[in-house]
Amino acid sequence: MLFVLSLIAHALARLLARSGDDGSKDIEILVLRHQLKVLRRRVGRPKLRATDRTLLASVARALPRARCASFMVTPHTLLRWHRELVRRKWTHRARRTGRPPIDPEIRELICRMALKNPRWGCVRIQGELRGLGIWIGATTVRTLLRREGLGPAPRRSGPSWSEFLRAQAHGILACDFFTVETVFLKTLYVLFFIELSTRRVHVTGATTNPDASFVTQQARNLAFDLEERDIHVRFLVRDRDSKYSGSFDQVFRTEDARVILTPIRAPKANAFAERW
Repeated sequence: MLFVLSLIAHALARLLARSGDDGSKDIEILVLRHQLKVLRRRVGRPKLRATDRTLLASVARALPRARCASFMVTPHTLLRWHRELVRRKWTHRARRTGRPPIDPEIRELICRMALKNPRWGCVRIQGELRGLGIWIGATTVRTLLRREGLGPAPRRSGPSWSEFLRAQAHGILACDFFTVETVFLKTLYVLFFIELSTRRVHVTGATTNPDASFVTQQARNLAFDLEERDIHVRFLVRDRDSKYSGSFDQVFRTEDARVILTPIRAPKANAFAERW
């Protein structure tokens, strides 16, 4: 069997050699490819440098798909290299910042004051603590009360934010941006809206420069779409990103919708859009 195969291979090689320089090059390429396969059987996984990865990724785009079999890496590996570049772009060195933690006794005292005096706000509690010789900021008191599930005075009872969203979901629209990285690590900003009742997502558009005119035009397009579907929006939930301008909010106010701004650095307040 091997003798017959060798005769066939010898005959094909002679035919290619007679065709001229092109045939000789084809034979040479065939031999080199076979030698590469033999070396892969003996040698372990090679360690590629940054220059090697750059060369392979650049040449892969110009090489036809039929010739990709000669590559020592797969297309999935090329995509993984790109994902690593994107991850390095958005990785920042973490710094430990912030104030020292509050003493547990002071924390317990603040919670006790808030529970026994429902009409005391964070400023009033701060003043009472100063009378006791405890100096603490009003913002710290407010953060602690929110962490313990105690809302602002004078009402610390009633529906929570999640209960409000579930009760009014049929008329609430949330919006946010997400980013897409291109092959050359160019960032595209995509604006989308999500209906809380149906979880239907409206991806309006993408741009490299999300300015006031862009977000306003996308809001107009969405308003026309919702009007055709006979959907009435009562609330629009968004964060305090500077990309949203006054004209953006005015588009929804003209549709009798109230714009609700989430607290600063509180992504859970816009959890539906953040999760998507």
